[in-house]
Amino acid sequence: MFELFHPGRADRGPRTSGPNRWDWILLPLVLAVFALAAFGAMQMSRPFVVGQPTPISLDPSYLPYYLLRTMLRMFTALACSLLFSFAFAAIASKYRAAEKIMIPMLDVLQSVPILGFQAIAIAPFIALFPGNLLGVECAAIFAIFTSQAWNMAFSLYQSMRTVPPELSEASRVFCLSGWQRFWRLELPFAMPGLLWNMMMSMSGGWFFLVAAEAISVAGQDIKLPGIGAYIALAIEAENGRAIAWAICAMLAGIIMYDQLFFRPLLAWADKFRFEESQGDTAQNSWLLDWGRRSRWIRALTDRFWLKMSGALSWFSLRPDRAAAKPRTLVFGASLERAFDVLMSVLALFVAWRLFAFIHSTVGLSEAMHVVGLGLITLLRVLLLIALASLVWVPIAVWIGLRPQYSQRVQAVAQFLAAFPVNLMFPLVVYLLVTLKLSANIWLSPLMVFGTQWYILFNVVAGASTIPNELRLAADNLGLKGWLKWKRVYLPAVFPAYITGAITASGGSWNASIVAEYVTWGKTTLVANGLGSYIKQMTDAGDFHRIALGIGVMCVFVMLLNRFFWRKLYLLAEDRSL
Repeated sequence: MFELFHPGRADRGPRTSGPNRWDWILLPLVLAVFALAAFGAMQMSRPFVVGQPTPISLDPSYLPYYLLRTMLRMFTALACSLLFSFAFAAIASKYRAAEKIMIPMLDVLQSVPILGFQAIAIAPFIALFPGNLLGVECAAIFAIFTSQAWNMAFSLYQSMRTVPPELSEASRVFCLSGWQRFWRLELPFAMPGLLWNMMMSMSGGWFFLVAAEAISVAGQDIKLPGIGAYIALAIEAENGRAIAWAICAMLAGIIMYDQLFFRPLLAWADKFRFEESQGDTAQNSWLLDWGRRSRWIRALTDRFWLKMSGALSWFSLRPDRAAAKPRTLVFGASLERAFDVLMSVLALFVAWRLFAFIHSTVGLSEAMHVVGLGLITLLRVLLLIALASLVWVPIAVWIGLRPQYSQRVQAVAQFLAAFPVNLMFPLVVYLLVTLKLSANIWLSPLMVFGTQWYILFNVVAGASTIPNELRLAADNLGLKGWLKWKRVYLPAVFPAYITGAITASGGSWNASIVAEYVTWGKTTLVANGLGSYIKQMTDAGDFHRIALGIGVMCVFVMLLNRFFWRKLYLLAEDRSL
């Protein structure tokens, strides 16, 4: 059984409490992090009135400050995404009735473009904090949250559904309650994959940063100080030098949070691996090593884990309930059928209201036109995901089986995943205009540029957990080439691949809004598709057609997930049991 809340050295008796050299080395770093966070938080809560200009400068000297504001938003959104993932996965994986609602709901939320969330959320957040910039900041954080949360929630849900039967049986033998089972079994088992998806979600936040920090509301353009607003202004001004400075600032930020946050977490999470693999001793972190040598840090962490371990007893089972046979969480057959009928009636009602809305506002001919555009985008998504899978699955398996390369590739992959497609607009516009290439074909790769990394990160995480015993058994049986991939590697990473492919598919639909409508200064390239339709209607302020485009996109994503990805997910779930 895993031990998440382990007090470490707290039971080793008294030790000297004086600081050592590692304490003095880490003290300036810790104080600097807290001081910068406090300064950035103060800047986020300043007087503000809608219509008041928010000046953004392209002077590179402002980039460290803009990077600080952006990082605060992204980490705040990441914390909210983590809490959402805990609640979503715990409920959806344990209650079948809730699962039938929550998984389709996740499909819908994943398919709604970030522009759609912003249009809904910006006014309430500004009204919640009148006369204060905090309302706009919350709207930006919410927009980044919508680009991070769905991937993390689905990853944790998938891991909790595929806990090995022997571990589930052990939890029943030890009479763990649902609360204890989550913290002592399900979350630790899911920890390696969850951390890799947190990195991917963090990178996904960069991808939509321009839309999150450059907000249009009530006819006014609000640009919050940050890298995203800096990039948006550089694109408007056609300033290639500013774009280069923004890329350098992004790289610096990614290296910092990789070394100070994700690398220590990955090294710490190695102890949660279910079975021994070559990755068990591969991850290392200089910051984690320094923290373990620091007396003050060690004492604080020991005290923290002792307090947290006491929380495990909050909802423990009584002796009489522990001895009783656990009750099933699945409804009876009659209740399940009634629930299915209720959901079917609700779906028919929603379809009828949607038909009435289309007929009375935009007309059936416009709706059929939008459905046709959706089919074009669907073809692009399927083709690009297939090509990305052929390229990145073999590479990801190779990286995951070689931990020494995994650490070297990690920061590079994070940077590529975080690279906003907007920064490629100058090169794309120049090539397409100069070579007279078709926008319908050559803008398509931009859709998968920021989402293919979901496949890479998930498959790397899956391949790194392949047990050494399984690999040695394959070698002893003489499995080589395609037979080894077919019998060992591909089945082992298949559940992780499906998780990555589902999130990559949903992200590609979102990215179509950016990729099918490219602007650089006064030059605009448009590809036929649902994404460019939504973007054009958003710029025109046509609410009815925006709603129609988003609704059609949701329908396409739900049907694709229900009849294609869901079938593959169930197959992956069966193979993992």
